[in-house]
Amino acid sequence: MAKQINIWFDPEGDYLEVLFERKAGFFRETDNGAVMEKVDTEGNIIGFSILKVSALKEKEPLSVSLK
Repeated sequence: MAKQINIWFDPEGDYLEVLFERKAGFFRETDNGAVMEKVDTEGNIIGFSILKVSALKEKEPLSVSLK
């Protein structure tokens, strides 16, 4: 079964958001200050966001473990 993933990019805010599921949840910090993971009320990962996306082009590839 195919699963829909929703991706939003705001060029003005330089912000990228990827959601695996559209449901209530909240963002929490990761080991990388630019990346936040979105979790539901049970702690399951339902997406992530990246701040200052354009700054990534000048650095090593981004690698973050979502918990």
